[in-house]
Amino acid sequence: MEVTSLLAIACSLVLTACGQSPTFSRTSSRDGRCIYSFTVPSPAEESCSEPGEALRAVRELQRERAAQRGELVAMEQRLRLLEGRLAGREDASVAAGEEGKLRAEKADLLRRLEAAEQENARLRDSHCPGHRDSAQDSQHVARGGRQDFFNVPSRKRAQSGREASKWNFESTGYQELKSEIITEIPASKLASRSESGGTSQNPAGCGMLEWVGEPVTFQKADSIVGRYGVWMKDPEPVPPHSREHIWRINTVGTDIRRLYEYQDLDQFMKGHTSKVYMLPEPVESTGATVYRGSLYYQKRKSRTLLRFEMKSETILVRKDLANAGYRGVFPYSWGGYTDIDFAVDELGLWVIYSTSQAYGAIVISKLDPNTLEVEQTWATAIRKRAVANSFIICGVLYTINSYSNQNAVINFAYNTNTNSSKALAIQFENRYRYNSMVDYNPAEKKILAWDNFNMVMYDIKLSKM
Repeated sequence: MEVTSLLAIACSLVLTACGQSPTFSRTSSRDGRCIYSFTVPSPAEESCSEPGEALRAVRELQRERAAQRGELVAMEQRLRLLEGRLAGREDASVAAGEEGKLRAEKADLLRRLEAAEQENARLRDSHCPGHRDSAQDSQHVARGGRQDFFNVPSRKRAQSGREASKWNFESTGYQELKSEIITEIPASKLASRSESGGTSQNPAGCGMLEWVGEPVTFQKADSIVGRYGVWMKDPEPVPPHSREHIWRINTVGTDIRRLYEYQDLDQFMKGHTSKVYMLPEPVESTGATVYRGSLYYQKRKSRTLLRFEMKSETILVRKDLANAGYRGVFPYSWGGYTDIDFAVDELGLWVIYSTSQAYGAIVISKLDPNTLEVEQTWATAIRKRAVANSFIICGVLYTINSYSNQNAVINFAYNTNTNSSKALAIQFENRYRYNSMVDYNPAEKKILAWDNFNMVMYDIKLSKM
């Protein structure tokens, strides 16, 4: 059934149920698309005595939306096959043509999905006032009874579709094209949402992220080895270091071992290093972090986590992260072997990754910073390959939808305190259009990022808990 026909039937049912006489019109938008309009006088509450037809219309729209999402999942599988063909360079001309067809089909499906989402919401909002609660209840059941985020009623989870429908398909990379198809893993595949209960800690100054400012650039790498990288400040430094110290790793190369240290921000901006550490083991990608006097990073070509103490310049701890994907199995959408990503927040040290058991969804583990033992683990429903990067604030994971779109969006949050997720739409600027690292510093309450040779910092605003 075409979406426009379905909407017409649904609207007619709603209006008939409320005893109104509708008028119907069709106009054209500036981009040549047809716009269908239904006009009816506002119904009185007492005239809406039979909600059954309206609810059936809403459910029909929900079924249509589910079918469209199924088509998107099938398209994802076709894209994976196409990736294999492109990687093997077999029948390149046919593969390129197939890629173009998939792009066009995806754009059309996402437009239809967005229209169905909007009409579904409009029908619920225009439903008879006396039966509004029952309509919301049916929506909750359709979503699988997912818990509310911080005990606040859930919002529609349509953001990923809306953002993707605005995509400029010609200017983004192939990896990002694949990742934007679907952001969440089907709930049916995640029977066990968490291996342990939520945390109960609530440090002073914690809250939900509300706003991210414009990036401020502090340094630009002067050679190709600095296109990707990670720069860090220690929120809980150990003497002789202080919170003013900065560390940097350029991650372009096959044997990354140099950790550059800077005395303060001024020396960092001038490019004057105070010390260079030669790491005993090579670094994999941009997931490293500095915490309590140690550099935490992933050993190249392995799932091994390392703790390098800067004072003694030795590796104190080695620990394999059980079942974690590595070497491009579950990276962020930009690639770069970003399978394993360390993070630090007000609660301590974390690692963000995925496993085959989680079907590629993001897994979060809280680590003991001394031993790297896993203290607690959460399995989210957010597909890791579908997001460009992520960071953690106050025990809440935030994901970014694009690494190359200048006007990107922080699109999802997963709260380890309540084991629940929430769709967001917080603006996040990728000024230089290739963001390969995003981390949060809890001491300064800033976000640090590495965007296409440039080391940048963002102010943020948190709500009060």
